[in-house]
Amino acid sequence: MVKAVVGANWGDEGKGKITDMLASEADIVVRFQGGANAGHTIKNKYGKFALHTLPSGVFNDGVINCIGNGVALDVDKLLKEYNDIIAQGVPAPKLMISERCQMVMPYHVLFDVYEEERLGKASFGSTKSGIAPFYSDKYAKTGFQVCELFDEKALREKLERTLEVKNILIENLYHKPKLSVDEIFNKMMAWRDGIKDFVGDVRKLVYEADKAGKTVLLEGQLGTLKDTDHGIYPMVTSSNTIAGYGAVGAGVPPYAIKEVYTVIKAYSSAVGAGAFVSEIFGEEAKQMRDHGGDGGEYGATTGRPRRMGWFDCVATRYGCEVQGTTHGVLTVVDALGYLDEIKVCVGYEIDGEITKDFPVTSKLEKAKPVLKTLPGWKCDVSGITKYSDLPENCRNYIEFIEKEIGFKLCMVSNGPARENIIIKE
Repeated sequence: MVKAVVGANWGDEGKGKITDMLASEADIVVRFQGGANAGHTIKNKYGKFALHTLPSGVFNDGVINCIGNGVALDVDKLLKEYNDIIAQGVPAPKLMISERCQMVMPYHVLFDVYEEERLGKASFGSTKSGIAPFYSDKYAKTGFQVCELFDEKALREKLERTLEVKNILIENLYHKPKLSVDEIFNKMMAWRDGIKDFVGDVRKLVYEADKAGKTVLLEGQLGTLKDTDHGIYPMVTSSNTIAGYGAVGAGVPPYAIKEVYTVIKAYSSAVGAGAFVSEIFGEEAKQMRDHGGDGGEYGATTGRPRRMGWFDCVATRYGCEVQGTTHGVLTVVDALGYLDEIKVCVGYEIDGEITKDFPVTSKLEKAKPVLKTLPGWKCDVSGITKYSDLPENCRNYIEFIEKEIGFKLCMVSNGPARENIIIKE
């Protein structure tokens, strides 16, 4: 069976923890899109980790962890991450990198930095990880697949042709120093030596595993609202963050994906620019940020303080619909225990009219939240293991969300560790 773990909203919903948990019963975990521009924070018996490229199944013995063809692979970051977790006592994970996966080149990162500088106040709030330039090259057919590392002559010739164009832009648009063919070629040879033992046919591995009745987890990065097509364009990432893309980014048939676990945070948070209807500010936001997550709401990759907001039923319903949710998972419920009252965004007011449908960006930017106030539970729920033992107001909050979004919540996370999960029948 193939299962997907994806995010309902802006990302940072807690997908890493859920993947880590589900991986204990999986045979293969596949990252199917995105790059090292966002992280998954996981807390387990080995410690606390922020994974950026490695699949979240690396802490589970026997699991084969795959980098799918849809990933923007930063080889240096992958190898550092792999060696870092081993240095922290994690047994060396089984790893396979798709031979069709494309690599983030050094100039992708430079172009990301240079373009954000050029745009100034009109910038996209990029993490400057090279993701947008990477995907631009991929679809312009000028990217480099991992398999190309093993043909030195053809690789160097292609690199020379590529840098001829890149250097024209660098010198004339950005007024920066030219790129060196030798320097980048030598780096790519170091990449080859670093990953050669991990390269394989991920698509074939996953296809045969599914055919044999094994369990495959597809792990997504970010959430629905950052999807290139269905998100808050243009303040989105440069890949498709939805479960449907798992079929492309991991190379599985679309009908193979039987379960979609859509991870939903019990409040809203976002990193980067873009419309955010239920956003709160000032001391109210700071309190929520400091209570949120494990150690506060700060980006796992950038360390940037996340923007905070009340739970958004409109955005979440939309996110679940686009993902094709079969199992909803509500996370970080424990973070709201400090509040006397909790607001929930149940609709948007746009030009004097109220809607519960998530609009396109131009309308979204004019939207004002329609808020409903629910009573808080004013206690710590982090040690609770049974749903029925949660405070009544906490259960009412969860069931209100469930009714508003129209999707069943099968699990409730009430702490950062793998065991902090309540199964909700």
